[in-house]
Amino acid sequence: MLERVTAPALFPPPTYSHASVVEAGTKLAFLAGAVPLDAGGELVGAGDPVRQAERVVANLGEQLRAVGSDLAHVIATDVYVVSGEPSVLSAVWEVVEASGLSAGPHSSTLIGVACLGYTGQLVEITATAVVPEPTVGETAGTTADTTTGTISESGATVDTAVFGSAEGAL
Repeated sequence: MLERVTAPALFPPPTYSHASVVEAGTKLAFLAGAVPLDAGGELVGAGDPVRQAERVVANLGEQLRAVGSDLAHVIATDVYVVSGEPSVLSAVWEVVEASGLSAGPHSSTLIGVACLGYTGQLVEITATAVVPEPTVGETAGTTADTTTGTISESGATVDTAVFGSAEGAL
């Protein structure tokens, strides 16, 4: 279960919620920052934060599909923009709004920063999403090789860490 909360004692946020509550036992995906690179590793939209934001949202969508989720199931984001200008941050936020990410609305923070990891990078979005259970008639699309710790979900390959068993734990 997912509940999005707007605190009544606070100013109502325009297109996000103050908090998201997820029921225990719900499968969550914690995504690394989506960046404005194409499949070949080239920067998309050099000097253009709006174009970069569009590519970042598209890449975020690919990350979500790889784990069996989508933009509608995102519960929290941090949106990083290399700028101190509110108009630039607002332009990037308009891309986020148009993408469907804020349809929840999800909990989000929009942050102006001095620098991001790739040369020329102006936008990055980190996200946490619910991974919904398959509906009746669907399969999860997950295969696992328990000897190597590799799981393939929706075409993605994920290396898993094995933390050992709870035997002997206090």
